[in-house]
Amino acid sequence: MSSLSLYVDKGSWLNRLHPYVKLLYILAAICIPLIGGKLWLFPIVILCSICLLISGRCFRKSLPLIAFSFTMILVIFLVQGLFYHARENVMFQIGALTFYKEGVLYATKISCNILNMLLSFAVFVLTTSIPEFVDELEKSGFPPKFAYIITSVFQIVPQMMKTKDTIVDAQRSRGMETEGKLLTRMKAFLPLISPVVMSALINTRERAIALEVRGFGRKNKKTILSERTKRPIDTFLEVLLIVLILLTLVWRIASCL
Repeated sequence: MSSLSLYVDKGSWLNRLHPYVKLLYILAAICIPLIGGKLWLFPIVILCSICLLISGRCFRKSLPLIAFSFTMILVIFLVQGLFYHARENVMFQIGALTFYKEGVLYATKISCNILNMLLSFAVFVLTTSIPEFVDELEKSGFPPKFAYIITSVFQIVPQMMKTKDTIVDAQRSRGMETEGKLLTRMKAFLPLISPVVMSALINTRERAIALEVRGFGRKNKKTILSERTKRPIDTFLEVLLIVLILLTLVWRIASCL
């Protein structure tokens, strides 16, 4: 994995897919359960995302994301299960806490939606080279400034994590305790905030200077070093995903008539 990217190059078939196919998969994974309106559609799409991550040999990299989502899901179940505004039927009780069926069902829908979105984005982020994706955007006619925003969004978290690790190592070499009890970690965390923020500002300034030196603001058309053409499998998968979205839309309309 690159130091400034979450991309994992495992040489799998997902890495070789065109970035637009994986971008369309995100759209299909989010839209199909929402358009279909059935709760059972969420587990199907989530299972598809997990299978894609396993086949792309990057499922292990997505485990921290899944762990983070379960923290959010737990909070959602507690809040909605206990305090949902339309609560009527008691589902179960844990001591003095009463969980209502309506709240638990609503929390299940929200939680499935969150997990579905996170996993579908993981399929894209972990298997797509961001520079390659940006090149494809520019070849499609998107302005370079928009492509730069996309690059920055995907790189800001890995860059800040790398900077944080560097600063932590520097503080440890100076004798600061960064491990141990919670109070010790909190004391060590506060001195890290200022260097990380200042480093982010300095990196932004240096990146702006580098972009100007490379003629970022020029109107001339860029020359792409590596041309990539869509393969038949890319076109087939794009058509398949679009057809699945349209079929789900037709099915939902027909069920409402």
